[in-house]
Amino acid sequence: MAVILLVEDDPMTQVLIKSILVENDHTVFVSPSGEHALATLQANNNFDILVTDVMMPGMDGRELISKITTDDNINEMPIILISGAIKSSEVWALLESGAAYFIPKPVKKDVILEYIALCLQDCKHIRAKQKETK
Repeated sequence: MAVILLVEDDPMTQVLIKSILVENDHTVFVSPSGEHALATLQANNNFDILVTDVMMPGMDGRELISKITTDDNINEMPIILISGAIKSSEVWALLESGAAYFIPKPVKKDVILEYIALCLQDCKHIRAKQKETK
């Protein structure tokens, strides 16, 4: 299953999403901020998927995505956005800037599990291409 970095500043949402994913045999590491998540990714790029909130204090999800997509060491990871308070035009802009999927809050179990499965398929394709180029 997947190794997932969950970036979420709200403790209740952290617990909810982590429990859904762990119950489905995923390994989840929780990061409380964009700054912490970026440092974690730069120190250890063994994550399959990033699930991040958009609206957080300090470095928000928008800035985190921007930094990830410009870093050659971590820019291949599928990104799932979660948020309860952004406009549809912002969602499209974030998807165009490198995020793979968007899930509105409150997060529904079947939706996040479906998107995790899709991201895992994306990971397989990315890794196969990386092997071809080596």
